[in-house]
Amino acid sequence: MPTKTLHIPTADGQADAFAAFPDGGGRHPGVLMHADGFGIRPVLREMARELAGHGYYVLVPNLFYRHGPAPVIELPEHIGDEVRPAVFAQLMPLIEAHTTERVLSDADAYLKFLTAQPEVSAGPVAVTGYCIGGLLATRTAAAHPGQVAALAAFHGPVGVDGPDSLSKLTAEVHFGHAESDLTPEALGELNQALDAAGVGFTSEFYPGTVHGFTMSDTDAFNPAALQLHWDRLLPLLGRALTKS
Repeated sequence: MPTKTLHIPTADGQADAFAAFPDGGGRHPGVLMHADGFGIRPVLREMARELAGHGYYVLVPNLFYRHGPAPVIELPEHIGDEVRPAVFAQLMPLIEAHTTERVLSDADAYLKFLTAQPEVSAGPVAVTGYCIGGLLATRTAAAHPGQVAALAAFHGPVGVDGPDSLSKLTAEVHFGHAESDLTPEALGELNQALDAAGVGFTSEFYPGTVHGFTMSDTDAFNPAALQLHWDRLLPLLGRALTKS
């Protein structure tokens, strides 16, 4: 599986990024994948390669590029519950510094870069994300309704901007929620907002999950939920993106 380390020009400098794409040349639909709050690391590279193996060019930017190249902090091989508080004590100031203004500025740069790559086919793209990356993906899709045809977010705080933000979506949507992340009432309100937006969507709890269930290097990992994530994501991309 071909991979590249890339640098994306942005309004605030160069964002380092990782890309994976199919063997054999040709052009493929583009997917912008946003990492969780722990950032680019082996598990994210593995997930990008797996998605690329299904026929997509997958671009994973470093969320924290303003603070240095990935990884911006030293991460243990396994991010267990015993080290999580110390890791987040370092990461939270970086996450809090990533304002909505910065998110939208970066989204413009990332999509411009993605669609200009010689391995990426013309046509709409998809955005996907995990944890905080799910929120970034949602904001990106809302800000680029004519360009983003599919949005998927997993254990992400996708509703924090309120229903008005979701009303701007035109992409087909899948939100996969951890059971520990929101109440059934909150899920119902989120789904009402998606319904009001008039988009095709699925938004559901993944059974038996806690926040972070897709990430195999954390204690939250749930193999069955990770498989369900692929079972939801791949058909969504297949429907929404035109294969070359």
